[in-house]
Amino acid sequence: MEFVLPVVLGIVLAVAGISLPGLLNITAAKISLSEGRQRAVIFALGATTIIFIQTYIAVSFAKFINSRPDIIHLLEEMGLGIFAVLTIYFLFLAKKPKVKEDKAVTKIKSRRSKFFLGVLLSALNFFPVPYYVFMSVTLSKHKYFFFNPLFIFLFVMGAVIGSLSAFYLYIISFKRFEHKASFFLRNINYFMGGITGVVCLITIIKMMRN
Repeated sequence: MEFVLPVVLGIVLAVAGISLPGLLNITAAKISLSEGRQRAVIFALGATTIIFIQTYIAVSFAKFINSRPDIIHLLEEMGLGIFAVLTIYFLFLAKKPKVKEDKAVTKIKSRRSKFFLGVLLSALNFFPVPYYVFMSVTLSKHKYFFFNPLFIFLFVMGAVIGSLSAFYLYIISFKRFEHKASFFLRNINYFMGGITGVVCLITIIKMMRN
């Protein structure tokens, strides 16, 4: 169980984090449609390489702040302010994104270029770092996560497996729900605003209880 738990947690959290349509998984899916699954998988491998690094950094940082309750409280206050600003921005200020109807994707011929495209786009996505910091600290409080080297390594490997699995599901099945993904992307500001708003409410309730 001590070997299975971190891997399962990593897989579940990675799939949950990547399941909603976003830049990385939509790009992987469109590469699959226009240039074949093999190149889409190479793109996913590049993206997952950065996710591996980001997850390890996030969990290592979480290990530090987990031993400092004062830092956790400070981060909660800062997070509340940041998420409140993001909620206002997404719901009222952000422009509605335009989804291109054409299916043309800029073709980069070499496989190596596809790998580095995945690396680049994944490096520009900072979401995994705060996501895994928050989740690992939260799970640690409930005794489901432990900050020892073996647990961290297995968790990170589980996150890599989960990320690749989620990318591959997009690659092989995007055609079936492409119209739903387009709807999500057109209304992504409202979805993001709703998510950040919920996080704000949870943080406020938690701080009031403390």
